[in-house]
Amino acid sequence: MKKRALAAVLCGMMVLTACGSSSSTSTATEAKATEAPAAASETAETEKAEETAAEQASGEKKQLVLSTFGLSEDISEEEVYTPFEEAFNCEIVTETGGTNDRYTKLAADSESTIDVIELSQAMTAKGFAEGLFEEIDLSRIENSQYMVAAAKSMAEAGQGVAYTINSIGIMYNPDYVDIEITDFDDIWDPSLEGMLSIPEITTTFGPAMVYMASNHAGVDVQSDNGEAAFAALAELKPNLVKTYTKSSDLVNMFTSGEVAIAVVGDFGVPIIQEANPNLIYVTPDKTYANFNTINITKNSKNKDLAYEYLNYRLSEELQTKTGTALNEAPTNSKVTFSEEEAKNMTYGDKAENAYVLDYTFVNGVLDSWIDTWNRTINN
Repeated sequence: MKKRALAAVLCGMMVLTACGSSSSTSTATEAKATEAPAAASETAETEKAEETAAEQASGEKKQLVLSTFGLSEDISEEEVYTPFEEAFNCEIVTETGGTNDRYTKLAADSESTIDVIELSQAMTAKGFAEGLFEEIDLSRIENSQYMVAAAKSMAEAGQGVAYTINSIGIMYNPDYVDIEITDFDDIWDPSLEGMLSIPEITTTFGPAMVYMASNHAGVDVQSDNGEAAFAALAELKPNLVKTYTKSSDLVNMFTSGEVAIAVVGDFGVPIIQEANPNLIYVTPDKTYANFNTINITKNSKNKDLAYEYLNYRLSEELQTKTGTALNEAPTNSKVTFSEEEAKNMTYGDKAENAYVLDYTFVNGVLDSWIDTWNRTINN
């Protein structure tokens, strides 16, 4: 009411001034007409200043709505969210859940209030293809200059800002495996007949198995859409006992002696080795990476604050904390960990040398790959 009253008074004064003197010259009349827009502009600026002052007086804070995985929420609240809120005088509101559920919800809601969403690499590529995300301007993210090469190349290709990285390696029981295991090509060795387990095609690292098989065959997987890869996987089948959908499934498989060697993501190593301390885990010099990414939604109402959050997530200080508190391997190359701290992480040279899957390509052929995989591996 006060803002509208102020505008009315100003308008009344303008009318009286414009009409009050019949003896004014035409020059004076033109001057008054020129002053009118200026007065209106000043009024708008006054109203804006009043609104800003009112917001500050009320103690209202900007809200950043974050869609995230919801793992280790207490630790994330203490180590990630609260420090950001204090630094930027804002409030983070989280929506948690599985990757597919959260992605589906965002895609179905054209009026979504989500500002920032954390997803797997595959879902990020799908979201960009479907126009759900803002095209990231890396020049607005100061810490992006410190990203490891694999993460930076992915971001430059429009596949999200990676804040943590994981990869696959080879876990084996030395009591049963007689050969030296150093590289992924070793799993094709005939001495491993009936000993091997690999991730199912529909899991996080399923597509990486197709890339791996194609590299084993010496063929670029995109050059033939995976044809040589599936021929190589057919050659691998005598060694294969079964595929798995959860890395935790390998605990019983190793304990019972059902398998003696497996391709497994580094995030699954601690729980498997806890149950089977004799097992050895090897990360080849060239491994296959998977990133968790952050994206700004097209509908975001707080894009400036969202960019601040992305920059914060890539900071050396925060990634050092989350590395130890959440076992998140850093994508900031300035972060340093001891050998013990990083033993189950995709870190250092492992991260720098990792293969990066192109999920823009993978998502386009995945249905075909699943069908061929089922006929080749699961038949």
